[in-house]
Amino acid sequence: MRAIWKGAVAFGLVNVPVRLYAATGEHEVRLHQVHREDGGRIRYRKVCSVDGETVEWSDIAKGYETQDGELVVLTDEDFEQLPLATEREIEVLEFVPADQVDPIMLQKTYYLEPDKTAAKPYALLRGALEETDRVAVVKVAIRQRESMAVLRVRDKVIVLQTLLWPDEVREADFPVLDDDVTVRPQELTMASSLVESLAGDFDPSQYEDAYVAALEQLIEAKVSAGDTRAPAAPPAEEEPESGGGEVVDLLAALQRSVEKARAARGEDEEEAPAPAKRATKAKKPAAKKAADDKPPARKKPSAGDDEAAEEATSTRRRARTKAS
Repeated sequence: MRAIWKGAVAFGLVNVPVRLYAATGEHEVRLHQVHREDGGRIRYRKVCSVDGETVEWSDIAKGYETQDGELVVLTDEDFEQLPLATEREIEVLEFVPADQVDPIMLQKTYYLEPDKTAAKPYALLRGALEETDRVAVVKVAIRQRESMAVLRVRDKVIVLQTLLWPDEVREADFPVLDDDVTVRPQELTMASSLVESLAGDFDPSQYEDAYVAALEQLIEAKVSAGDTRAPAAPPAEEEPESGGGEVVDLLAALQRSVEKARAARGEDEEEAPAPAKRATKAKKPAAKKAADDKPPARKKPSAGDDEAAEEATSTRRRARTKAS
């Protein structure tokens, strides 16, 4: 077990350092809410009722609504300033007969373990409770809440049982119980005989939670029959694409961006953006451009050109003759 609280029991001048452990735990089959179709877990988010946004735990405070509808917000700092005199001390207020504590006031039960150095004062308190057949009424603060409690002995352990405050116990107001009801002596005798026929010593171990046992058998039967499914994994949160993202998604995002920009300018979706004006020469007409794109026509040689060619040939022949 794990200690949930550490402090000391103080009665008179005797101080007993102790640790507090939860003495009980509920036996139940843990079931989750899931989507019937795919088995996905049902999650609950904390959403602000004003803006509809999901609120992180660190941004949540506690609030109190007054009778006239005003809201008082209390922060962690506000709670830290509240005094808790018994924060680390179990203060014994008085010792009372055990039968004077109404069981309806009992809440959660804890075990008290003494420190190794406090074995003797622990045994002293335990012996005093057993000898006088009384319980100790105490005050204790657990998880920032102050409660009344009683100390009593169970086997060799001192247990602490928290109590409800008197104003937390409701009064039973049933007018029908005030009506006069006549019970005949024969009926009362028969009822008493029935009680005696079922009388016995209380042994809780002979009882069983039939519902939980049947539920466990049902689950085990489904597992044995293979009637199971792999738990559905929630989709991963989308992250910004790095260099190797899908082209289709990128194009779709760009297309949406273009359409959004055109809509913002009041353009039709099929209308092409107007060409930007540039300080260049105007384009030539198509006919002119086609003529310009044709290769230049070969120039017809003239008589002067033929004479020049013959002179050049004669010059090359004389040069070769000298060389030889």
